[in-house]
Amino acid sequence: MHAFLTGPMFYISIAVLVIGLLVRVVRYVRGLDWKLDRVAYRAHRKAGIKGAARSIFKWLVPFGTRSWRVQPVMTVVFFVFHIGVLAVPLFLLAHNMFLEEKLGFSFFTLPAPAAEILSWAVLAAALVLVLRRIALPEVRILTTFHDYFILALTAAPFVTGLICRYDPANYDFWLLVHIAAGELLLILIPFTKLSHVVTFFLSRAQIGMDFGIKRGGMKGKGMAW
Repeated sequence: MHAFLTGPMFYISIAVLVIGLLVRVVRYVRGLDWKLDRVAYRAHRKAGIKGAARSIFKWLVPFGTRSWRVQPVMTVVFFVFHIGVLAVPLFLLAHNMFLEEKLGFSFFTLPAPAAEILSWAVLAAALVLVLRRIALPEVRILTTFHDYFILALTAAPFVTGLICRYDPANYDFWLLVHIAAGELLLILIPFTKLSHVVTFFLSRAQIGMDFGIKRGGMKGKGMAW
C-alpha cells in the first residue's frame, strides 16, 4: 500500500490537480462576457493590468483592504490558516525529501519546531472558522455541508501528520492515512471550493480590472463607461 500511495497514486493526484486547475482557468477566461469584459480589457490593457495587480496585492496583504481591517480577528485567523496550509506541505523537510526523490526538485525547508507550531495553528484556525459558521447567523445561513467537508478535508493531513509525530507506536498506519488524506485533498481541489487557489487570482484580477477601467479608474479620460 505504501508503494502504491507514494508511487502511482502520487503521480495520479498531481496530474488531476494540475490538469483540473488548468481546465478551471480556461473555463473561467472563456466565460468572460465579450461585450462587458473582454472588449474593455483589450482596449485598455495597461489600466486593466494595473487595476488587477493592485486588487490582488491588496487582498494578499493582511489588513490591506477595508474588509480585512473591519474584521481584525478573522483576518488574523484567515491568514494564519492559509499561511500554514501552504507553508507546511511545501516546506516541511520530509515532504521536500519526497519531492526531490519523485519530481527532482525541492524547496527550502522549515525548522521542525516551526512546522509543528504552524500545524497546530492551522487546526486552531480551522476550529475558529467552524465555530464562526455555527455562531454567526449571517454566515450560518450560507453554510452547507460542503463547507464543513472542505474544512475537514483540509485539516485531515495536518491531524494525521501530528498523530504520526506523537504516536510512534502506530507510525506506519498513520503515515499511510496521512499520505492518503493529502492525495485525496490534491485530487479534490479542482472540483471543490478549494479551486480558489487559482480562481481567487482570476476573480480578483477581473474585479481589479473592472474598477481600474470601467468603474472610475479611467474617469475623465473620455471612456464611454
